[in-house]
Amino acid sequence: MARDVAVVGFAQRQTAHFDGSPSMVELLVPIFGELWEQTGWTKDDIGFWCSGSSDYLAGRAFSFVSAVDAIGTLPPVNESHVEMDAAWALYEAWVKIQTGEVDTAVVYGFGKSSAGVLRRVLALQLDPYVLTPLWPDTVSIAAMQARLGLESGAWSQEDLASVVARSRSDARANPWAILSGEHEVDDLLAEPMFADPLRKHDCAPVTDGAAAIVLAAEDRARDVHDAPAWITGLEHRSDGQNLSLRDLARAPSAAGAASRLDLAGVEVAELHAPFSHQELMLRAELGLNGSTAISPSGGSLSGNPMFTGGLIRIGEAARRIHDGSASRVLGHATSGPALQQNLLCVMGATPGGN
Repeated sequence: MARDVAVVGFAQRQTAHFDGSPSMVELLVPIFGELWEQTGWTKDDIGFWCSGSSDYLAGRAFSFVSAVDAIGTLPPVNESHVEMDAAWALYEAWVKIQTGEVDTAVVYGFGKSSAGVLRRVLALQLDPYVLTPLWPDTVSIAAMQARLGLESGAWSQEDLASVVARSRSDARANPWAILSGEHEVDDLLAEPMFADPLRKHDCAPVTDGAAAIVLAAEDRARDVHDAPAWITGLEHRSDGQNLSLRDLARAPSAAGAASRLDLAGVEVAELHAPFSHQELMLRAELGLNGSTAISPSGGSLSGNPMFTGGLIRIGEAARRIHDGSASRVLGHATSGPALQQNLLCVMGATPGGN
């Protein structure tokens, strides 16, 4: 029988670029401090630590090991790491709690994207034999995906601009948003092309940042938070790595993950969509209708730290449970090119899986 597990703490930092060249320790220490203020716990209360980051983004091997210094290496801690968005570290921590070995976990992710040319660096995620030697960057791949949708009639340029206008407007209430403000659709459509058919505002900004979430099981969660965000469904799927073997205008792995969950009654969905057309794709694949508020934090188009952006979507969704503004929410994360991998985390005000 599955254990009831909840999100009981969430903290983040997002900025266009950090001043100087901070280490991962400097990024994470104040975030962990905020978690201790929220929970009243110390590191001694945590049974498991799991992080998500990327050595090739950091430019050095085993870069995640240096981040462990932010925890404190003595006494030794029980920890692990995934080389992808920290949302998948949350999945590993959830499984760890399900084993009964631990009752609590901290999941954290970090990435300093401004240190290089991000769109080019991410070509390293592609098939190393055929695609990576051609260095197709992430924005160009997303542009091909957007073009396929336009030509099939799945969306229009006006649809893309409407997503951007709503995201920027919602982001005004988010103190961590990099981009926010009121924009008219016609004004957005008058902007020049960046990678045809995408304009620059259709693409998430390059963002440095870090985030962390505290998970706790059963009574440990009830003891530390008046309104835990109980995880009632958690699924992830992946499409093939070879882009030529996929219909890029679809995200079958997102639909596959959704098919294993009950998304009925989801009031808020925080979608990890780094490009405007990808929000439209995800809405369709997940079957979200007009009654679901989409990314009220402003979403990825207002700020998207690499390897943390997905975890932040889960944290922002959980925050709606914590503050009582929603009783059933969805956090989504993606990793890899063109929505290749998708993770869904359904949370509610009451425990119980589906």
